[in-house]
Parts: sequence; C-alpha cells; structure tokens
Amino acid sequence: MEMQLGPEEEELVGSGIVGDEVGQRIGRLINGYLERLASANGGWDVLFRDPHDGRLWELTFPLSEMHGGGPRILRHVADSVAREKYKLKAKR
Repeated sequence: MEMQLGPEEEELVGSGIVGDEVGQRIGRLINGYLERLASANGGWDVLFRDPHDGRLWELTFPLSEMHGGGPRILRHVADSVAREKYKLKAKR
C-alpha cells in the first residue's frame, strides 16, 4: 500500500518541483497516514510516528531559504535523536 512506508525505506526526498511524485507522496503521508507528534525549529521540522510500525519520521526543509521552504525531506530518525531534538519523554 502506497500510504505505508516500507521497512526498507529510510528517506524520501522531494525535488521541490510542482507535481513531483515523491513530494506528493510525502504530502499524502503527513496529511493522511503518519501521526504528528511535535515540531521544532519554529515549526520547520516536524516529527511523526508511523502507526503501523512505530518508527519515527522527521519532515524537514533543508533548503528553507527557497520559496515555500524548498523540497521536503521525510527521513527515519532514531528515538534518541527525536527525544533530544523534540524534548520528548523517554518510553517506559
């Protein structure tokens, strides 16, 4: 199912071009599948959880100086990295 992220997937990188297939997939994932948990960096970085396998995913705009924030990147992040950056409490 396209709405899910496969276990082998680690990073999705959009091109920033309107109609970009990967960028559209990122949009569908963040708006209809992944669970939003937190944001950082003035809202430019957003942390999500995959409801299927619990992995954490971070949405960033590494070329934020571009119009509209530039291309989006959705990448898997380690729990420890997410806890520190997004000030999350450790799992019990």
